[in-house]
This record gives sequence, structure tokens and C-alpha cells, in this order.
Amino acid sequence: QKEVAKAANEHNEIGIQAGDRVAIYMPMIPEAVVAMLACARIGAPHSVVFAGFSAEALRTRIDDAQAKLVIPADGQHRRGSAMPLKPAVDEAVQDTPSVEHVLVVRRTGGEVTMTEGRDAWWHVLVDRQSDQHVPEAFDSEHPLFILYTSGTTGKPKGILHTTGGYLTQTSFTHWNVFDLKPDSDVYWCTADIGWVTGHSYIVYGPLSNRVTQVIYEGTPDTPHKGRFWEI
Repeated sequence: QKEVAKAANEHNEIGIQAGDRVAIYMPMIPEAVVAMLACARIGAPHSVVFAGFSAEALRTRIDDAQAKLVIPADGQHRRGSAMPLKPAVDEAVQDTPSVEHVLVVRRTGGEVTMTEGRDAWWHVLVDRQSDQHVPEAFDSEHPLFILYTSGTTGKPKGILHTTGGYLTQTSFTHWNVFDLKPDSDVYWCTADIGWVTGHSYIVYGPLSNRVTQVIYEGTPDTPHKGRFWEI
């Protein structure tokens, strides 16, 4: 909650307001969840783009949503090696005039190019913020997020979910379907936040039910096929 409050304060500082769209392009790391919830806290619909998607796929989703802020990581860890993400963002935002800010999370420590006046480091802007933030109140039908279809059969389509109904459904189904006991259970959804399963059962469902959970950055078969069972 404190990290979310700090990120929400940062969003406000750079001019992100209720109704502005924010694109998130990160692997399965805590900052991805924090970024989503900070958007929800100030009423700025988030659009999470799977970190395995190409620069062109990212561009089409940013442009369609008219995102004002993009939050990527510098890179991600997959199959035992660090892979860059920031170059795909740089390529994508060349043709997305709505983007005013790019806030980069340092994950792999790889070399990145920062564009002055547009790009900033998450740890520089967020870490200096107060951990106190008063959440804004919104109508139950206020947009919570846009999530795009995969685009395998045509142009990706943005699906809009509103706040009250979506949270009620994910909280209810997560509690009842998984038979969770907050005082004893540790829960892991092996999906990615880039898909609606991840939105529902990695972010909003578990956290609304106070469930201790695991998130995992990486593939299920690295360094061997038993990785999931080890975890």
C-alpha cells in the first residue's frame, strides 16, 4: 500500500489525472502490480501490454488507447538471460504522439537510452515520494483498465472494464473458487499480468482478499521442466 501511494503521488506529480491512460510494459515484478494499483488509485485506466510482445504490438496498443504515460522495465529475465525491453519502447513511441512520459523501472541493469524531457527512472521519481496518499473516489462505472485482445485474427480490440463490477466479480470468484484461507494459505497464479487472468487472479482478486501470494518472473521450463514444482 505504501509503494502504491508513492507511485500514485509520482503519477500526480508528472500530471497524470483521472481519465488519462497509462500503458504498462513489464515482466512479472512487484513494480508492475504497484503501477497498476497506483493508476486505479487516481482513476487513470491502465493498459497492460505483455512484455513478450513486439514494438509494433506495443505501438498499436499505446496509440489506440492514447496513453499519456508508458511504464516499462529496462529489461526482463527469461530462460536464464537478461533481455532488453526499453529499445522496443523507444521504437514504439516514435509514432505515438500522445505519450508525454516514459517511466523506466530498473530491473536488469542493462544499458538503456534515455530521452531527455520524456524519460525518467522509476526509482528516482517514485522513491522520493511520500508514502501517504488519499485515494480518489469514483463512480462504480468509472473505467478501471483497457486490455487488448491478442490480435491473432485481426486488429487487437480494446476491452474496457469498469471499476465496481469488475472488482466485485474478481474478489468474489477468487475467494470462493479457490477456497482461500488468508491466515494459512500461500497462493500462486502462474499466469502473466499481460492477460485478464493475471489482472483478476494475480492483482485484484488476491489483494482484495488479503491473500499472501507468489509472483514469478520467468518461464516454466527454465532451468528445467520441474521449475514450477520447485517453487
